Amino acid sequence: MAAHAQTELSLVLLSILLSLSFSDSILQIESLGVGINYGQIANNLPSPTRVAALLQSININRVKLYDADPNVLQAFSNSNVEFIIGLRNEDLLNMRDQSKATEWIQQHVQPYITQTDITCITVGNEVLTGNDTVLMSYVLPAMQCVYSAIRNLGLNKKVMVTTAHSFGILSNSFPPSSGSFRSDLAEYIELMLNFHSMVNSPFLINAYPFFAYKDNPGEVSLPYVLFESNPGMTDPLTTLHYDNMLYAQIDAVYTAIKAMGHTDIEVRISETGWPSKGDPDEVGATPENARAYNGNLLQRIERREGTPANPSVPINVFVFALFNENLKPGPTSERNYGLYYPDGTPVYSIGLQGYLPEMTVSYGHRRLMDVNVLALLSIITVLIICA
Repeated sequence: MAAHAQTELSLVLLSILLSLSFSDSILQIESLGVGINYGQIANNLPSPTRVAALLQSININRVKLYDADPNVLQAFSNSNVEFIIGLRNEDLLNMRDQSKATEWIQQHVQPYITQTDITCITVGNEVLTGNDTVLMSYVLPAMQCVYSAIRNLGLNKKVMVTTAHSFGILSNSFPPSSGSFRSDLAEYIELMLNFHSMVNSPFLINAYPFFAYKDNPGEVSLPYVLFESNPGMTDPLTTLHYDNMLYAQIDAVYTAIKAMGHTDIEVRISETGWPSKGDPDEVGATPENARAYNGNLLQRIERREGTPANPSVPINVFVFALFNENLKPGPTSERNYGLYYPDGTPVYSIGLQGYLPEMTVSYGHRRLMDVNVLALLSIITVLIICA
C-alpha cells in the first residue's frame, strides 16, 4: 500500500509539473498578435533565457529591443519570436559611413538571423523631438546606409529599416482629420517619408494617451483613453466616430503623412502603455488604470481591429513594457510601465499569467532555494521506478 500511495503521489506531482512546463506551449497555438518592448535599463532582470520561456508561456512572439543585445538574440534561437532590433542614437554618427553600417550588420544581424527571426531595424529612437539638430540630420543618412548594407548582403526582403518617433512630432492631432507635423521638422520628415515609400517600411510612432490625460484630466475623458464605454467623439470633417484616443492619434498621423503626399505608408505603434505607479502630479498612474488600458487594448488587437479611417488595416502595436525597469531616470512612472516585476509576477492581471522556468520556494522575504523543473522530474521518475 505504501508503494502504491507513493507511486500515485509521484504521478500527481509529475502531472502538475508537466502542466506547469508544457501546457501553454501545447494548448496556446495562435499568437496573441501584440508585440512587447523588452527594455533592460535595470539591474534585477531575469536572464534572457528565462525571459524567452516567460514570453512563450504568455504566447507573445513579437519583441522589440532598443539595441541588438547578442545575449537576447542567442537566447531566442530557434524560437518563433520576431524581433525588432535597434541602433542607439549614439550610433547614428558612425552609421552614416557605409562601411561602418555594413560592419554593424555583419556583426549584429548576420550571425543570428538564420536562427533568430530579425525582421526590422530601428535607426534611432525619438531623435526628432530632442534638441540636437545635428543628430536629427544624421537619421536619414544612417537609415539609407543601413538599408544599403542589408540590401547588399541580400537581407532586404526579410529585414525592414525605419526609425521610431515620439507623438510630439505632430503640431496638431485633433480632430484626426487635421493631423499635421511640426513645421520645424517638416524638412526631415518629408525626406524620411520618401525613404519609407521607396523601401516599403512602416512609419513608427510612440503614442501614449496617458500623457494627454495626465496633463489635462479635467478635459480628457478617462473612459475615452482607457478603451472603456464612452460617448466618444466625431470628427467634424470626416464624420468618423472615435471611441478611444489611440485610434484617433493613429489616424492623425495618417492624415499628416497624406498631407505630405503619401498614402502608401503604414503607421505602426512602436510604443504605448500605461504606468501602474507615478509621482503625486502624475494623475491616473494606477494599477487599475494600467490594467484597464493594456487589457482593453489587448482585446482590440485580438479582434484585429482597424482605425475608423483605415478599417481594413489591423492596428499593429508594441506595448511598453515587459518589465518594470528600476534604473530608468525621470519620474516614478518611467520605472513602472512593466506588465511584470523582474521575478515574473504580474504587476496586475490582464490574463497573461506567465511563468519563469525556475520556481522559487521562499518564506517571507528570504529565498531558500531555486528548484529546477527538470531536476524535480528526474527525482519523481526515480520515485516511480523505485515504487
